[in-house]
Amino acid sequence: MESGMLSRTQQALIRESWRRVSGSPVQHGVVLFSRLFDLDPDLLPLFQYNCKRFASPQECLAAPEFLDHIRKVMLVIDAAVSHLEDLPCLEEYLCNLGKKHQAVGVKVESFSTVGESLLYMLENCLGAAFSPDVREAWIELYGAVVKAMQRGWEVLPEGD
Repeated sequence: MESGMLSRTQQALIRESWRRVSGSPVQHGVVLFSRLFDLDPDLLPLFQYNCKRFASPQECLAAPEFLDHIRKVMLVIDAAVSHLEDLPCLEEYLCNLGKKHQAVGVKVESFSTVGESLLYMLENCLGAAFSPDVREAWIELYGAVVKAMQRGWEVLPEGD
């Protein structure tokens, strides 16, 4: 991960926009995942808890286990925002997170849909404050996070 990829202006835009979102992480995370399931309903079966498959996105989005997943996703975003000046310090963590996603059947290609859903959620939350510059800053940050997570697909599992 390149630490100097985001300008100070982009870092400030990300921090300010995230400050407005991070006060209600579950609420905004539900918007993100609702959009994700709208864009790609085939992702729904990836989310199973105690061998239970959800019949609908609404059922999934209401499940306490899934709400915990939303909290974790929002914490990952929060970690990235908190470490904008030193994104490389998250490299190993994000690579391992990528491995976990691969293990449950997530495809690397799905991250572009997640990115679209993240931008949708930010636009929905920020309204007019979601300027083209804010959008571009988030695209840069998300791209760096995904690049690090994708390395989890490239690393062979130990013992195999």
